[in-house]
Amino acid sequence: MPRGFVLPWSRGTVAELFTGRDNSLGFLRLALATAVVVSHARILGYGGKEHLLGFSHGQLTLGTISVYGFFVLSGILVSRSGARLPVGRYFWHRVLRILPGFWVCLLFTAFVAAPFLHWYVRGDLGGFSGPAGPLDYVQANWSLAMRQYDISGILTELRGSGAQVYNSAFDGALWSLRYEFLCYVGVAVLAVTGVLTRARRAVLLVTAVLFWLVARQALDKPFWHGPSEARYFEAVELPLLGVVTPAYTIYLGLAFCLGVLIELYRDRIPVSDWLGAASLAVVAGSLHYGYFFVFGIPAFAYALVWLAIRLPAPFRRIGARNDYSYGIYIYGFVVQQVLAVIGWTRWGMPAYLGLTMVFTLILAAASWHLVERPALRMKDLWRRPPAPRLPQPAKAPAEPEAPVPVAAGR
Repeated sequence: MPRGFVLPWSRGTVAELFTGRDNSLGFLRLALATAVVVSHARILGYGGKEHLLGFSHGQLTLGTISVYGFFVLSGILVSRSGARLPVGRYFWHRVLRILPGFWVCLLFTAFVAAPFLHWYVRGDLGGFSGPAGPLDYVQANWSLAMRQYDISGILTELRGSGAQVYNSAFDGALWSLRYEFLCYVGVAVLAVTGVLTRARRAVLLVTAVLFWLVARQALDKPFWHGPSEARYFEAVELPLLGVVTPAYTIYLGLAFCLGVLIELYRDRIPVSDWLGAASLAVVAGSLHYGYFFVFGIPAFAYALVWLAIRLPAPFRRIGARNDYSYGIYIYGFVVQQVLAVIGWTRWGMPAYLGLTMVFTLILAAASWHLVERPALRMKDLWRRPPAPRLPQPAKAPAEPEAPVPVAAGR
């Protein structure tokens, strides 16, 4: 589609309608983060199967599709940042956005949630700081590597004893953050090599390769289980990020690259209500009837952008100033584990989920106002201030030119 050309049934292009902050991205991020918490509730609280797992015939859960949504939106926003910032400032911004909140969450889990459960279960704190204790937990995970999920063996012991504990991780939701940061590194490489600004077709090629790697296996089985069933290469150990599985890198990388493509080709992508409705239908249909990883992921990427643009105005105010989505994502799991261990599931799923959201929102709000937003204020800490403009001396008025003499007789 030529630059600037708009199809008759479209409202414009993404470049025209998806600019600034006048969109519903904040609401969508909150919705995706909340969906992750909802997805975990039945599993962590009652040991049951997540609802969407049955609807999708085992393809994926509500939490998993929400993670793919996060990667699509991240691909849009992070590539925009990578294209306009020097690589040093780009990484500084990314580190400030993800690590301070993550570090405080680790400290809260290690020195508040874990000792509370240790005292609740064993009646004292004896042996709490032994091997695989809170200090080891922080040391093992501070770089997003997530090499240790339990603390002092508390949840593992409870799970083995038949107690109402169905997962031995204190905060299992943190697994995806190392893949997120790995995508940040990929954008930095694209920016340094000039691909983001001068060779965007290379991103199209990378996305096509990732799509082929996914589709070549998923086409053989309608209800393909995604990266958990895929086999590509052996897992690799990366510096700081720890063990990275190629299958999850490919699947999550595809969602991220779709977001990058939307940003790079925003002047050529139409915003159409017909396409938006069709994309939602494809997402629902591929979830229930199969081939989600072939048709559903691309459709989901377009649907998210369409919703960000076309949702009614009230949705644009939700999450526009205060972004609690990251806090909800990183604290929801540990809150659910604590409430399950102390038996607050006995009042049923609605009460358990409601209490989970109350405590999670409190922690998410504290994380945003006390940690994340103050950290983001340091984004320009190393930025060199622009040189002051010196006042230019006023020019002396030009002397009038002498009149050209007129020859006599002319």
